[in-house]
Amino acid sequence: MSKSKTVRTRFAPSPTGFMHIGNLRSALYAYLIARSNSGQFILRIEDTDQERIVEGSVEVIYQTLAACGLNHDEGPDLGGPYAPYVQSERKSGYLPYAEQLLREGKAYYCFCDKERTSGQEFAGYDRKCRDLPQEIITARLAAGEPYVIRQKMPLTGFTTFIDEVFGEISVANEELEDQILIKSDGFPTYNFANVIDDYTMGITHVVRGSEYLSSTPKYNLLYEALGWEIPVYVHLPLILGEDGSKLSKRHGATSFAELIDYGYLSAAIINYIAFLGWSPGDDTREIYSLQDLEQVFSISGISKSPAVFSMAKLDWFNEQYLRAMQPQDFANLIKPLTDQVFGNQDYNLPLLAELLQPRLTRLSDISEQIDFFVVADPLNLDLYRQKRSKLQPETAAIILTDLIPRLSQVTTWEHDEILAVIQTYVTDSGYKLGQVMGAIRPSLSGRSVTPGGAVELMLILDQAESLQRLKQALVFLQQNS
Repeated sequence: MSKSKTVRTRFAPSPTGFMHIGNLRSALYAYLIARSNSGQFILRIEDTDQERIVEGSVEVIYQTLAACGLNHDEGPDLGGPYAPYVQSERKSGYLPYAEQLLREGKAYYCFCDKERTSGQEFAGYDRKCRDLPQEIITARLAAGEPYVIRQKMPLTGFTTFIDEVFGEISVANEELEDQILIKSDGFPTYNFANVIDDYTMGITHVVRGSEYLSSTPKYNLLYEALGWEIPVYVHLPLILGEDGSKLSKRHGATSFAELIDYGYLSAAIINYIAFLGWSPGDDTREIYSLQDLEQVFSISGISKSPAVFSMAKLDWFNEQYLRAMQPQDFANLIKPLTDQVFGNQDYNLPLLAELLQPRLTRLSDISEQIDFFVVADPLNLDLYRQKRSKLQPETAAIILTDLIPRLSQVTTWEHDEILAVIQTYVTDSGYKLGQVMGAIRPSLSGRSVTPGGAVELMLILDQAESLQRLKQALVFLQQNS
């Protein structure tokens, strides 16, 4: 590729369902290669396999790219100088190239039916139609026989190419089947349309998963047959699950939509996915905004070694992004979820956000962490058996008996006033602060672990609800200990 060319990359998904992690990484790397070289990022929809199309998938692609900030410069929705950007809408443009190869003796009509070429004993196409006499071809076409157009692959020698990640790769031509270019329904095959579109759209860098390495010689032989310059290839390493097998649904969430539903932020997902096969060299930082990545990303940082997708590591990234948010932004983010928990009840959102922000891993955890504010969990005596503070149920009952009247006398239900009452009681009673707080927290929540301590819980519950729960806990302790 000439150095003077503008770098043009493309993301060319098939609309067959969700945006999976591997596809999203391909989109991200293609985007970053373009942006880091002041180039252009193109979106193309590859829908030549009509049987696999899932309705609504194109919208999923648009929504995912937009949510991740991967804004394309040209595409079906934006248009551009190489429109249309949907392969099915470009159908008429592929046949002329196949016909060119037919005229030049580099392709041929194949009349073999699917049954013949897909039988269990059929190891590969045997080139039965490769050298049919012209008069037979003409007669069969005139009779309206179905056909495909196949490329004549070289029968000897090697096809060699350089990949920017995996280096030089050679394949014996005798291993390559005469690939189909145009199917019997008139649609181009994936490989053929891919090459035609990449060339005619001026794509300079082809970024895709390493599973396409074995197909690349076929692409190259097409470029050579058509007399076109071969693009720069950037094949990406496999993404594995933590068990070492290829990432799949059995490893949990494998699509962007699922990760969002699980409560991950799109910025955290993108940051993490950037590291699935790439590293920034000597820079030891792990937190990169998309804008940061645009500045530092380079092909040389891509590894050929498989990357391992770790939910625990994604959790860590999500925590960092949640912690770094401005308090008001975090409160706004969680409000729809906390509203669902509290329903029509009034609650202190700023305080709740303050409690959750340093503790939350995923947004989907919110309901489970705070639903006790609406209905407390059932009490059990083990909640009051605390080794660290040496609290026992009998002691907890005494503490609640003493504290309830004091808390009832608080006239301004605010943090400092509540804490002052508790601290005065600690001084008067001789109990440790940990014992007193340890008696209050489970009485209010039915839990040993909560976001925030006893005082914060009482503030969110308000005075009346707090006193009611403390009294109910006291009755429970008196009856069961």
